Amino acid sequence: MPHLFIAVTAHGYGHIAQVGPIAHALRRRIPGLRLTLQGTVSRAFVEARMPAGCRYVEQAADVALPMDGPLHARWQDGLEIYTAFDAEHAHHLARQRALLQQDPPDLLLADIPWLPLTAARELGIPAVALCSLSWYDILIDSPVGRLLPAALVDHMRSAYAGADLFIRPAPSMPMAWLPNGRDVGPIAERRRRDPVGLRERLGIDPDQRLVLMQFGGTGRLRLGDEQPLPANLHLLTPDAPEDNAPAALRARVTAIGAGPQVLDALASCDALITKPGYGAFAEAACNGIPVLYVPRGDWPEEPYLVDWLAERVPNHALSIEDFAAGRIARPLRELLDCAPVAPVPATGVDEVVELLVNYLRL
Repeated sequence: MPHLFIAVTAHGYGHIAQVGPIAHALRRRIPGLRLTLQGTVSRAFVEARMPAGCRYVEQAADVALPMDGPLHARWQDGLEIYTAFDAEHAHHLARQRALLQQDPPDLLLADIPWLPLTAARELGIPAVALCSLSWYDILIDSPVGRLLPAALVDHMRSAYAGADLFIRPAPSMPMAWLPNGRDVGPIAERRRRDPVGLRERLGIDPDQRLVLMQFGGTGRLRLGDEQPLPANLHLLTPDAPEDNAPAALRARVTAIGAGPQVLDALASCDALITKPGYGAFAEAACNGIPVLYVPRGDWPEEPYLVDWLAERVPNHALSIEDFAAGRIARPLRELLDCAPVAPVPATGVDEVVELLVNYLRL
């Protein structure tokens, strides 16, 4: 049976959210497809997002950009980490080649560590990159872009440009320099909208408006209580409220846990509070959910995500100061008063499958 090896960057859980729907669709198209995932996210998250039987190799293919919570990258620390990692480029490349040689795949799919692409090319294994960004584009447009070592820049550019394809799902950074770029539609998981069933499962009164609040896998923000929440509003979060959160706020928050239940909640809620990120924005748009977001500010991908979302679902930016003070009632009310919008078709999944399936035919 054909073998697909997926290498996922160490930074963030949203990259699993991009490759997960592709892996499921390919498994439906090729029922015996063997899947291997290389990464450093939690095994529980992998099992929740990837098809059953996917072999998980807990080994880093790159390094993570350090963050101060979900909004702020520590760019100077990141520069040092990436520089140190690239100083041992030959060692890491040899390790990646050895991993691929243990059970050679028919196709390597990277979202978006660069070393696996180079290792696959050297071994004669077809290699495809898939992501809404590249680490080269993020770092070169960051506050430390002018300080990047020339060798690191060369290794990243040559790896991404040397792949068979670099698939850019909407919304993506332009990455116009790539000679192998291919644009496709958004990638997202659609779930059945069942607001009545969601309220019944969670024991929440049917007259309550449900708002999902999640900021990804790099920490969370604390919502202040300077202003009370609207009387008919209930918040859903993957994590339980902090013990020292105000009692009035804790009573209005329900923890739903991570994994598939987050997607079910998103599809059936009335609005989403989040940060600009591919997974959150694409899944909200593809489920027709209004978005209240806290900007990240110096994240190079952010303008492209925000502009794309603005054309598709009602949305509103909220400053970190207003969020920290709890001043969310008015912007949420404005979003909740908007007329429903049609979900954006998640056409990227089928488009990517058509691009990859020929690499995996027996």
